[in-house]
Amino acid sequence: MRHYVGGGFDASGVPFPLFDPARGFVVGEAPSASRELVDRAVDAAREALRGPWAAWSPADRARLLHRIADGIELRFEEFVDAECADTGKPRELASTVDIPRAVANFRSYADLLAGRGERSWHTATPDGRGALNYTVRKPLGVVAVISPWNLPLLLLTWKVAPALATGNTVVAKPSELTPGTACLLAEVMAEADVPAGVFNVVHGGGADAAGQWLTEHPGVDAIAFTGESRTGGAIMRAAAARLAPVSFELGGKNAGLVFADADLEQAVAGTLRSSFTHSGQVCLCTERVYVERPVFDAFAEALAAGARALTGYGPMVSAAHRDKVLGYVGKAAADGEVLAGGGTPRFSDDRDGGFWVEPTVLAGLPEDHPVVREEIFGPVVHLAPFDTEEEALAYANAGPYGLAATVWTGDVGRAHRVAPALDVGIAWVNTWNLRDLRTPFGGVKASGIGREGGDHSLDFFSEPMNVCVKL
Repeated sequence: MRHYVGGGFDASGVPFPLFDPARGFVVGEAPSASRELVDRAVDAAREALRGPWAAWSPADRARLLHRIADGIELRFEEFVDAECADTGKPRELASTVDIPRAVANFRSYADLLAGRGERSWHTATPDGRGALNYTVRKPLGVVAVISPWNLPLLLLTWKVAPALATGNTVVAKPSELTPGTACLLAEVMAEADVPAGVFNVVHGGGADAAGQWLTEHPGVDAIAFTGESRTGGAIMRAAAARLAPVSFELGGKNAGLVFADADLEQAVAGTLRSSFTHSGQVCLCTERVYVERPVFDAFAEALAAGARALTGYGPMVSAAHRDKVLGYVGKAAADGEVLAGGGTPRFSDDRDGGFWVEPTVLAGLPEDHPVVREEIFGPVVHLAPFDTEEEALAYANAGPYGLAATVWTGDVGRAHRVAPALDVGIAWVNTWNLRDLRTPFGGVKASGIGREGGDHSLDFFSEPMNVCVKL
């Protein structure tokens, strides 16, 4: 594990341990960046803005993004290995979602960039000769990219690709829990002949470490962050001191609505997927499900049976996160019902030392209970009944978060009524996590600021300038 600064690799810094989440033991270490190294990374990114990179055309940058995607594909199995080692997630998930999506991130922004144009206006003037106004989009400059541990490569590349596409330079700080694929990506960048300083990686923690030093750095022009809402608030305060623009995708306490006219089998299968993919460690996962009363008992029984039958799921990312999740489950057990799970699985092998939590289905808690209100980010879902469409919407829209929601119904009219009435950034009807990378992605309330995806990301990472020419 090494930093990547100014086109070179650097292993300096106090090492910190890396754990195998599935087995619980130390498997390696990574260096923690010093403040001086963070300064060097920002300086290298600033210098690259003044170098040959500034003269690259959009077509040049689009070709570069395709070369980076090619490089990831050539080392596909290495990336899968690193992602699984860092996160503990099943290999099937990493090989079918995380790594392919990283490739798609670079390719989709390359293609969007190739077809992107600017606007122009012919303007009337008093002398009748007119003027021409047109826009030019310019890079923001040095962008800090802070990415989380749950989807390390996917969410890193989701920001890096549009940032590079629009001509910025990047200093990336991956989660200290999952640095592996960021290191591999730096190697791919070097192999793809990305100019020195255009892409940099520094490792370390957040508070009083690389993350804080980077987001507070006066040489950083913009910040793109995915992570918990509290950390987003701290970063926003740091950015506010110099009025740096921010793009935040933050926490969620996502609701699912199941109406009595839904295909119950489809709704159960979809909710199992939306609640327990990556053991619930996805910002889009469903943590609370509201079921119309006539089908509540049947749905609860089927979902609990499905949760008990799940196999092939992964562990929590760390011992601390496992303990946090189990703490919420303990509160739920004291005040409500545990319909399935609620403990740690036993394997009778070295996985018993890992950070595991069983897929857990809860019921019977009041709406103001911490388990219903606070983000757990684990394989835990709470069920509650509702009687009317209005009541369902009131439940779903309550609370501080507003990232995503699911609606399960066989009534197309209801689908088009309910989905737009949800206070979220994205609502899925009779499906979950079906993504088109051109569409806006992000949350409302405490779930984020701004939108990512397609032109929305390209717009954030560039500044529009107007040029007026008198004719």
